[in-house]
Amino acid sequence: MLNRTNAPAFKQVNDINFIKPTANNLANGIPVYTVNAGDTDLVRIEFIFENVNWDVRKPLQAVAVNGLINNGTKTLTAKEIAEKVDYYGAFLQTDYSADHTTITLYSLTKHLPSVLPIVWSILNESVFPQQELDIYKQNQKQKLQVSLQKNDYLARKTFAHAIFGHTAYGSDINLADYDQLQQQDLLAYYQAAFQPKNCTVIVAGKFVEADFKVLNQIFGGEWSNSATFAKSSFEFPTVNGEGIYIEKPDALQSAIRMGNLSINRTHVDFPALQILNCVFGGYFGSRLMNNIREDKGYTYGIGSGIASLKQAGYFFLATEVGADVCSSALTEIEKEINLLRTDLIGEEELDLVRNYMLGSLLGSLENAFSHADKFKNIYFAGLDFDYYDNYINTVKNVTAEHLKVMANQYLDWNAMTRVVVGKK
Repeated sequence: MLNRTNAPAFKQVNDINFIKPTANNLANGIPVYTVNAGDTDLVRIEFIFENVNWDVRKPLQAVAVNGLINNGTKTLTAKEIAEKVDYYGAFLQTDYSADHTTITLYSLTKHLPSVLPIVWSILNESVFPQQELDIYKQNQKQKLQVSLQKNDYLARKTFAHAIFGHTAYGSDINLADYDQLQQQDLLAYYQAAFQPKNCTVIVAGKFVEADFKVLNQIFGGEWSNSATFAKSSFEFPTVNGEGIYIEKPDALQSAIRMGNLSINRTHVDFPALQILNCVFGGYFGSRLMNNIREDKGYTYGIGSGIASLKQAGYFFLATEVGADVCSSALTEIEKEINLLRTDLIGEEELDLVRNYMLGSLLGSLENAFSHADKFKNIYFAGLDFDYYDNYINTVKNVTAEHLKVMANQYLDWNAMTRVVVGKK
């Protein structure tokens, strides 16, 4: 008879295999990395452009270009773009991050000769119609006004600006920034950023040599855009840990966002720091969840993370707690940080985290798209697949003593910027 009061035994994951992409180049030099896997006639093609020409006076240039790039070209209206893509059962998605802008096409492989010319027009002939820009500005200002009433949004925005300053990672966007958006500024940024020498293409799914020839025929020639650009470079303010309190007298909950500048994926300590973070607040069974949610009942959820950007990394913790227990929650968070700095993590707890992290990594490699995503993580950090070998080895063999050293080096309550929005 199965005894359901006993947790099942688990075994550590041993083999994790990555599908490494095939590297090629289009005729004009654009690098193309292909994860050709799967039997389904489906492909994802990502056109990834590094964000360039950062201008602190125009912090929304790249964001607005991303939001409006498929809203009309010299040959296609926004409606025609949507209808043509939809006709072939394809899907077009635009994504902006602080480091990159990505235009992603999902399509049946057989329809690429019909759908890729639409993407070419978007990347070469977008005109950013004034009417569409006016609608965009109005909608985004309304969204910002609503967001600024939300404690968690205000805490996140304030925290980012405190540690990153007036850079693409921490711009303190306000309504006036949207008013300053001009069509000519969007066109200038578009012509600088969207060109072959600033583009990387990553393909995942069913994609054979004949499909590459189609891609090369459409995108391998000269592009319309050729303005000069400079890769963005940032300097971040020196912050020695501070408390920032934004009072909301009527708040029922207080949003807490805290952390500090840290290391990114290129640093040798990054895998070990990820393990430490997982113990602290990186999964549902973490110490923060056990203490702040399960034991104290201060919140529905709390978590921490280590974010890796191109020019920086940062540690962060986020939660919303009852306004009446905000101070108590902060005290408990500080206590958990100090415990990691003074006490060794128990072997049973560490084994559980090891198993969780290796299982999560294995579970995330479910299809060609996820294998391509893992490649992107290392490619844009200037790393190779040795990174994952080192990560897996670190997860399997890291000691409690080493994690204590990591805690004393990277987790310091007094060095953290602590933002509270609500009632303290």
